[in-house]
Amino acid sequence: MLQKFLKKIRGYRMSMRTKLTLGLGSIAAMLLLSSIISVLEYRRMSNYVSDLVADNIRNINIAQKLVAMSDEYNLKVLAAIGEEGVVPEVPQFDRDAFMDQCDSLRIALSSREASPLADSVIYSYSAYMLTSLELPKVIASDFIDSRDWYFKRLQPRYNRLRSDIESLTDAAYAELQTNSMAFQDSFYRSIIPGIVSVAAGLVLVLLLLFFILAYYANPVYKMLSSLQNYTLTGAKYRCSFEGNDQMAALNEQIADLVEENVELKRRNKALRDDKDKLIEAVQSVQE
Repeated sequence: MLQKFLKKIRGYRMSMRTKLTLGLGSIAAMLLLSSIISVLEYRRMSNYVSDLVADNIRNINIAQKLVAMSDEYNLKVLAAIGEEGVVPEVPQFDRDAFMDQCDSLRIALSSREASPLADSVIYSYSAYMLTSLELPKVIASDFIDSRDWYFKRLQPRYNRLRSDIESLTDAAYAELQTNSMAFQDSFYRSIIPGIVSVAAGLVLVLLLLFFILAYYANPVYKMLSSLQNYTLTGAKYRCSFEGNDQMAALNEQIADLVEENVELKRRNKALRDDKDKLIEAVQSVQE
């Protein structure tokens, strides 16, 4: 069964239309497949990196919000110190929101430096808040200068807190820059299949061009040259090339027609010769 199938395949003659269709179809299929792969890869990488960039921007906004909350609280403390003759209360501060945002930054940032920076922010925040709780005692005390306490004791802790928050913000900016570079790399990586497909398509086009020239254009020129030699000089039609398709069949038909034409000319010449001999014989009899 297999041998019969193989013999059938070997004996199958592909037509010119089939060969050209297969050649052009393979090029179109390769270009289509590679284009689909390029689009899917670009969309996947674009969505992935876009999500990362969006997370980085959210982290930067959270870090800036921490700075704003700290600045607002510090200004309230400074305003309370400026009120003379009044024992102020410690300004309200949303501690839970501050800690939740610090924890979210620690989880969201993927760099190794981010987690220690978030811990530093929490430590600086705790030290600053504990010091700020001394405000009522400082204001009520006759022995402690409130302004001196603020600038020498509370302000350094606030500066440390702000510096740690800025370091955490810088880490978020660094991740944003890294992810932006990753997006560029992913873009170039996503267009590689397209470049490969274009290169492969060009190679296939060149191969198809060589195939058409070798198996179709050159045989046509050979047949035309042989026909011209036969027409002008009467040389025998001699044209041969590889192939078993319609082009080879056309060449065989042309060769048969040329042979028939040669035989027809030979017969016509023989008839003319016989006619001339007959005329000469008649004239000799009449004389």
